[in-house]
Amino acid sequence: MIKVAILGHGNIGRAAEAAVKAAPDMELAGIYHHDDCLSCIAGNIDVMLVCTPTREVQKFATVLAARGICTVDSFDIHGQIWSLRTALDAVCQANQSVSIISAGWDPGSDSMIRALLMAMAPNGLTYTNFGPGRSMGHTVAAKAIPGVKNALSMTIPLGTGIHRRMVYIELEEGADFKTVEAAILADDYFAHDETHVIAVESVEALNNVAHGVNLVRNGVSGETHNQRFEFNMTINNPALTGQVMVSCARAAMRMKERGEFGAKTMIELRPIDLLPGTKESLIKALV
Repeated sequence: MIKVAILGHGNIGRAAEAAVKAAPDMELAGIYHHDDCLSCIAGNIDVMLVCTPTREVQKFATVLAARGICTVDSFDIHGQIWSLRTALDAVCQANQSVSIISAGWDPGSDSMIRALLMAMAPNGLTYTNFGPGRSMGHTVAAKAIPGVKNALSMTIPLGTGIHRRMVYIELEEGADFKTVEAAILADDYFAHDETHVIAVESVEALNNVAHGVNLVRNGVSGETHNQRFEFNMTINNPALTGQVMVSCARAAMRMKERGEFGAKTMIELRPIDLLPGTKESLIKALV
């Protein structure tokens, strides 16, 4: 049994807990709040699921990897993934551990689908359209802005990979809306998209964790044009993120057993490593 622990017990942490308990080859080795002292973490852990806010991932994953504990996270700032991979890879290589980064559904499982579609049609364009739905990373970023009591960031697809962010906020008493709005618009999570900030009396009255994606690739296979592929899903956002992380915990242990140490993104994984069961049974069932 793979001993899996969870660091952070918010929406994703709770979903990951349920996925660990449902896995036939895993047992829950502990739940830690991200403000707990890392030195208190028990040593009987194979993989730690780092379910903290994205901007805290590197700090915790670095300490854990240095102790030889494999980690899985759902870091979701696309433009910073390579630098995170580079930093964690050096720590993992030196301490014989594995860190699978950005292991949610996007980045993560959607990244694998984009890679497969590119293999099927090497030349062309892929459009990733999110939502409409609640973005957990953007919501957490909005909540962290001074003056914000509570927040909800909704992603609205406009087509061809372009999105609108609708950010609903409850203000702290005495907070200035214009100051808070300017801070949200300047945050890297929101600065690259059309963003609207709206003050409301109750965020909870609007809250919904539903989300989804529409992936479309139009491309060329060999010399044949007009190859079109489409992938759609409608999901509970934290439930899918937690499940993907748990599947990646399995892959991390298999990599460690083979001596394949380092930090990896999901497109670098063997898909069969994500699944419980023997290689023979999986090939017979899936190929």
